[in-house]
Parts: sequence; structure tokens; C-alpha cells
Amino acid sequence: MTRATDPQAGGLRRGETFVDVADGYRLWVEMTGDPERPALLLVMGANASGQCWPDELVELLSRDHFVVRYDHRDTGRSTHAFHERPYPIRALADDAIAVLDALRIARAHVVGMSLGGTLVQLLLLDHADRLLSATIFGSALIAGAAPDPGISDDDLPGPDPRLLALWAELGQERDPEAELRWRVEHWRVLNGAILPFDAEEFADLERRIATHSGTWHSPAAHALADQSGMERGAELANVSVPTLVIDAPEDPITPPPHADRLARAIPTATRVTVPGLGHALPLAVVPPLATAITTHTGQRP
Repeated sequence: MTRATDPQAGGLRRGETFVDVADGYRLWVEMTGDPERPALLLVMGANASGQCWPDELVELLSRDHFVVRYDHRDTGRSTHAFHERPYPIRALADDAIAVLDALRIARAHVVGMSLGGTLVQLLLLDHADRLLSATIFGSALIAGAAPDPGISDDDLPGPDPRLLALWAELGQERDPEAELRWRVEHWRVLNGAILPFDAEEFADLERRIATHSGTWHSPAAHALADQSGMERGAELANVSVPTLVIDAPEDPITPPPHADRLARAIPTATRVTVPGLGHALPLAVVPPLATAITTHTGQRP
């Protein structure tokens, strides 16, 4: 059974609460905007707190939606217990539904970035009745899809080698100053080469995340979690939920044509490009990203 620890959260009030999900995990959840507006659930990427969604983006989206963001297991203020109670990555998709259940949200627009986009693909397959629409970016097509004669696997580049080198250091113990430097450098590579990179902007973000989390420890549980059970790409051919795939042309993890390949696998998908978008969310991309999402959800013409 899932529930919000604050019973008022079931009445869709704005603010923060905690939601109890499976295996003794508790998730931090924040609600922003008018509860009478359509719900929009933000699903962040691997090892990333919900605080990685820029406040400015949440504010723009909340003008037209009741926005919910949350910390995955083993991130932010949610329970950190992977080594005692390990779980498969697919459990994180169940957590997204558990959040909706606890808040008594019957259906929501769902937006997923990076691993969040992978989880949204699973939601499209297993919980389509709970989705008003889906938006995916910074994410690759899940495994198991039928071959595409237009885009072969050989056409899909892998992550930037600089990221692979940084990921090899994920979870290492560092003092707060060294951890902050590592995280800012990570964001620098994720940002891509087109949009100017403001190191202080991302340093401020990481300071807020550390304050929110109460620690500078670098989470790495999702990199260790079981990846099995997600080889279901062929099933996306049956999706009927309106889906938007946002192409991030400067993404160093899933560069073009990953977004095109994903969009081609989903019959209801449309694809738009946010110029300059990489695998980070600097303030410069917030307005066009918000416009793309709200246009897709039908809240903006």
C-alpha cells in the first residue's frame, strides 16, 4: 500500500510531503500550482534528485499545471537503503505510479528526462490508463525494439568518452569541495558545446541539492541496480498515449539520432527540437522547453 505521510496531501494541496512506497522506501514529494489544473509529474534521471528540475521550469509549468516532482529512491531526501534493500531499475517506474496513487491523481501528464525517459517508456507500456500524455527527452529507446530500416543500431552513437571517465569515479568518497568540483565538471560536459556554460549557476544548483539532501555524498545506487526486465521496445508499437520526444541536439549521452529512433518506435509520437539542448537544464533552455511541454499537453496553442 502506498500513502502520503501527510493526509492533507491526498487533497492535492501545494507543498511538500513524503510518500511511502514498496520495500520500506519513502519518497520526498513536492507539489506546485493550482490543484484544479491538470496534473504534471516530473520524473528525473539516474542518481538525481527532483531538485535537478530547475525551479524556473517548475514555476513556468505550474502556470498551467499542478506540478509534482519527487526524489527517486536513494536520492535527495528520500530513503537511501540500496545496499540493504536492493531493487531493479524498473521499480522506479512503479514508484512514479505510487506517487500518483498517494496523491489521489487518477491521470497525469508525465515528463521524463534521461533515465526518467526510460521510466516513462515503461509507464506507457504498463500504466497507459494513468497518462494524459508523455514527454521524453535525453533518453534512448529501451532495448528489444524491432529493427528500423532507416536507423540501425550502428547509427546510434554512445556517450561522450569524457563522461565515461567521469562515471568511473561515480560514488567515490570526496570532501565537499572536491565533490562540488566533480559535479560542476560533470555538468560542463553534459551541457554540450553550444550554449554557454555558467559554472556558478550549476555550483549553486549543487549547493541547493546538498542542502536539500543533507549530504555531499554522491549517490550511485541506480548505476548498481538490476537492469533486467526492460527489454520491451517492440511493445512501444502499441502505444496510444500522445507522446512528445524532444530532440536534444547537443546531448553527449544520447546524441542524434537517438531521439529520432525513439520517436519512430512510438506510433503516436511527435518530435520537436530545442536548439542547443544538451543533457543539462541551464536557464537558457527553460523557456523553450516549457513551451514545448505545454504545447504538447494542450495547455498552450
